[in-house]
Amino acid sequence: MPVAASTPVNYIIDFDNTFTKVEGLDELAHIALEGNPRQQEIVKQIKALTDMGMNGEISFAESLRQRISLLSAGKLHIEKLVDFLKTRISDSFQRNRKFLSEHKDHIYIVSSGFREFIVPIVTEMGILENHVFANEFIFDPHGQIIGFDEHNVLSTDGGKKKLLSTLNLQGDIYAIGDGYTDYELKESGLANRFYAFTENIERQKVISVADNVVASLDEFLFDHKLSRSQSYPKSRIKVLLLENVHPAAVAAFEEQGFKVEVEKGALTEAELCLRLKDVSVLGIRSKTTITKKVLDAAPRLMAIGAFCIGTNQIDLETATEKGIPVFNAPYSNTRSVVELAIGELIILMRNVVLKNKQMHEGIWDKSANGSFEIRNKVLGLIGYGNIGTQISVLAEALGMKVYFYDLADKLALGNAQKLETLEELLSLSDVVSLHVDGRKENTAFIGTEEFKQMKNGVIFLNLSRGHVVDIPALANALASGKVAGAGLDVFPDEPGSGSEPFESALKGLDNVILTPHIGGSTSEAQENIGKFVPAKFLEYINNGSTLGSVNFPEVQLPKLKESHRMLHIHQNRPGIMAQLNHVFAKYQINIMGQYLKTNDKIGYVIVDIEKSYTESFIQELRSIEGTIRFRMLF
Repeated sequence: MPVAASTPVNYIIDFDNTFTKVEGLDELAHIALEGNPRQQEIVKQIKALTDMGMNGEISFAESLRQRISLLSAGKLHIEKLVDFLKTRISDSFQRNRKFLSEHKDHIYIVSSGFREFIVPIVTEMGILENHVFANEFIFDPHGQIIGFDEHNVLSTDGGKKKLLSTLNLQGDIYAIGDGYTDYELKESGLANRFYAFTENIERQKVISVADNVVASLDEFLFDHKLSRSQSYPKSRIKVLLLENVHPAAVAAFEEQGFKVEVEKGALTEAELCLRLKDVSVLGIRSKTTITKKVLDAAPRLMAIGAFCIGTNQIDLETATEKGIPVFNAPYSNTRSVVELAIGELIILMRNVVLKNKQMHEGIWDKSANGSFEIRNKVLGLIGYGNIGTQISVLAEALGMKVYFYDLADKLALGNAQKLETLEELLSLSDVVSLHVDGRKENTAFIGTEEFKQMKNGVIFLNLSRGHVVDIPALANALASGKVAGAGLDVFPDEPGSGSEPFESALKGLDNVILTPHIGGSTSEAQENIGKFVPAKFLEYINNGSTLGSVNFPEVQLPKLKESHRMLHIHQNRPGIMAQLNHVFAKYQINIMGQYLKTNDKIGYVIVDIEKSYTESFIQELRSIEGTIRFRMLF
């Protein structure tokens, strides 16, 4: 609920594992014991004592005494600790410096840690020094820590309660922290509410007694309608990543505070319908099918990312109608697929598959029959997109003559030549490599008639889509010798997981390379995809940009500056822009920037406006007939 303007609110914030991501005393032990052979052992003991004190398992005073007795540190170590802690301030606190500055008169740091390393950190973030309450070390003449001020109430059991009772703060008091001692402020009646802060650590005992659990400062500020850096807390936006996407993708979302769930395999339609009810961002690869039924069961879904090239596994039409942009990675695994194609081409031309099989059977056959160089051979590329063009360049560098066929008008690279008909390309090529997309119209694109048009003894490659080749027709062409060798990485029916068997009419045939859809399965490609797709997601979620979407009007937007951004996705029909402009005029909203793109189904309008507007203005925009989705960003 919003806080009433007439009611002053005081915010009591813990330091360790709340304001910062770490426990200061634990990190001081790491620094001070560097080089000590017992470092890990002692640090482990100190951390255990910290957790026992935070969870209320032993008294705080006893936890502190035992930790200090294990510590061997001095002022020089504290200086190093301060430098380290400046790099470990909690992300949501870093994002919300404005709140800390605007409310500094009512923000208090109350910590069981120590002023010597807390004050330098929080004051740089706008906290008043005289609003910092913490323990203090006692040093010997050489600057070594020999104890702590036991007269400080914060060093005693119930210290935070005792301290807060002496402050005599007027108005409501909200306590934000990760430890049981923070909850005790509410338990004692000194604080109105206790918020368990879980951005850095989750203590179940603390969570169980909290009035509210907040995964970031953004959530707290959102709930209380206070100034904040995020219009909606990212910690409440769930991201689901399937099919073992690269850890780089997980890290990209987690670094910005999203709640991320990961599944190693694909999910069935029924499983997706259950899992997507509260998911906002979905990442998949080629084995997960997103149907209309799945999209109907995902009311919060904002965007879909295909961590691969193809998107034919997604119902793009329904996604568009629901205002859900779909992003893919059209270039990230290109090099990996190209290298596999070139490798298979050479292996098949040299008849290595059969020779390898014979060697394993004990047969030594040095015959050159059926083995050829690729130099001066003709490579025919069906499809001259990102992959086809790169194969063209490498093949030509290896001495091949390159022809290509593509329905679109494409600029030839190097000495490659475009042929006007598929028939001509098939009749001239020593090697045919297929690189077409997965649209339904391409089903059985290469079948019995096309194999008949090829040269006798041709090498055939398909690293594009499984259903574009008639497999029984290929098997017959291989059996007859029309096709001398084939390499396939994709198949019409592929197992959903490694536990399912692979079945194909091509199994067991000589000079056939079968690989389990691994064209893009290299560490480099998966890392590139793991970075590329989340970057597109984040541009859309953070900024509204849709550049790179396969189904949405593409808009590349400038970053927000001193304004709020309205994103309105609507059905592309006459009159909606007029209604939007009418609402702007009615509420006298000053427009600082406006962008509009449409396709045949939807319109996407983005308007940057001044920050002064009412909730009724927002609701009226949402209620315009034809509105599909509406968001505000700031």
